[in-house]
Amino acid sequence: MSLFDPLARAFAEGHARDIPDLLSDAHFARDGRATPAAVLIAITDVPHDPQVILTQRPRAMRDHPGQVAFPGGKIDPGEDAVTAALREAEEELALPRDAVRVIGTSDVYHTGTGFLVTPVVGVVPPGLPLVPNPSEVEAWFEAPLSLLLDPASWTSNEVFWRGANRRYLELDWQGFRIWGVTAAIIANLSRRMAWEGVSDAA
Repeated sequence: MSLFDPLARAFAEGHARDIPDLLSDAHFARDGRATPAAVLIAITDVPHDPQVILTQRPRAMRDHPGQVAFPGGKIDPGEDAVTAALREAEEELALPRDAVRVIGTSDVYHTGTGFLVTPVVGVVPPGLPLVPNPSEVEAWFEAPLSLLLDPASWTSNEVFWRGANRRYLELDWQGFRIWGVTAAIIANLSRRMAWEGVSDAA
């Protein structure tokens, strides 16, 4: 059985509801910068233990160096969020765009560095022979969807940043620190789509 249908149902039901107070760092963004970007939340098609593909960015990158991220980047002129997310995943990990069954786009996240990030959720076959592009990806790994969608998995912390306290979530998984923008996007998605809703439907 494929994960696609139950995941799509849970996604549609969750996004039909109005959910207040989703996480955002818009109030930290300076100079009016609002660059459209997109990321791919690629979920492996393993109904009872789906994994989410994540990357670690090279430490020499200008934006978010060394951080764990979803494959993704800026939306080029003429692209929509889905096209950009699929293109970036192919460029970063050699993930074939035709291997992704897109479910839909989730809530736009405004980063403190001025990006408007649209998460694109899709299902991919397990065991894809991914090859990281060293100029964009230092490493890649998978983390269980059930773990990421469980609010109890995350620790809440605060840091003083740009003149104010910024609350952020973090989770350590097999030596990788998932936090910041990536954690916030996952947290917002978890309010739209609980793991129990996906697993019950599957």
